[in-house]
Amino acid sequence: MVALMRVGWYLAMAAVTVLALLPIEHLQLPVFDWWDKAQHALAFMVLTGWALLLWPYAPMRVALSMMAYGAGLELAQWAVGWRFAEWADLAADAVGVFMAWSLVRWLRSQQSMGIESHSK
Repeated sequence: MVALMRVGWYLAMAAVTVLALLPIEHLQLPVFDWWDKAQHALAFMVLTGWALLLWPYAPMRVALSMMAYGAGLELAQWAVGWRFAEWADLAADAVGVFMAWSLVRWLRSQQSMGIESHSK
C-alpha cells in the first residue's frame, strides 16, 4: 500500500511540474476557479501532507524539500520564458507547506492523546 501511495505522490508531483511549466495558452481553462495563490497553497498543502504521511520520520526534510521544489519551479518558470516566476507564488507554497505541517502535527498529537487515554 505504501508503495502505491509513493507512486501516486510521484505522479502528482510530476503533474504539478508539468502544469507549472506549460505555456499559459495550453491551459485553456484554469485548473481550479480559484485565485492563483490559493492554487499554490492548496497544491503544496496536499503534496506536503501526503509526503509527511509517506515519510513521517523526516518532517523537517519533507518541509525543506517541498520548499526547495517550490523554489525550483519558480526558477524553471523564469528560465522557460513563457511563464513568470513570482516571490508571491513561493510565499503561497510556504503557506501550503506550513498548513500541511500544522495539520499533520495536530492529527498526530490527537492520535497520541487517544492512545494515552486508552492505556490508562
